[in-house]
Amino acid sequence: MTTLLNTRAVTIAWGDCDPAGIVFYPRYFEYFDACTAALFQRALGMPKIRWTAAHGIVGIPMVDTRSKFSIPSVFGDEVVVESRVAGFRRSSFDVHHRLLRPDGALGVEGFETRVWAARHPDDPGRIKGVPIPAEVIAAFG
Repeated sequence: MTTLLNTRAVTIAWGDCDPAGIVFYPRYFEYFDACTAALFQRALGMPKIRWTAAHGIVGIPMVDTRSKFSIPSVFGDEVVVESRVAGFRRSSFDVHHRLLRPDGALGVEGFETRVWAARHPDDPGRIKGVPIPAEVIAAFG
């Protein structure tokens, strides 16, 4: 697990909720995606559009995701999402998110596997995983 931990506050909006008044589960995956972008922006010191261009990649697409739902969030909750890279491999990495409810209780855990992806050299319509630069990994401590 890397040492860099990023936190991001999220206010649960009316549009995030289903008719039962709790967060509709796909919205958590949107929160986590935004938190991954914020984590990388903090580590690399620039927004995603700049660091993808600087490293010659198209992005960091998700190839696996799952969540563990413990306590629902409701309209108006002020939650905090803690995010960190759980581990780097050659061209992929895992991100772990913890959504903490207003009372500090763990509401949801999110797990992502993403790939450092560039255009395929033989077919620019496709992408492929490429090695994650050492300086990127080092930025996460």
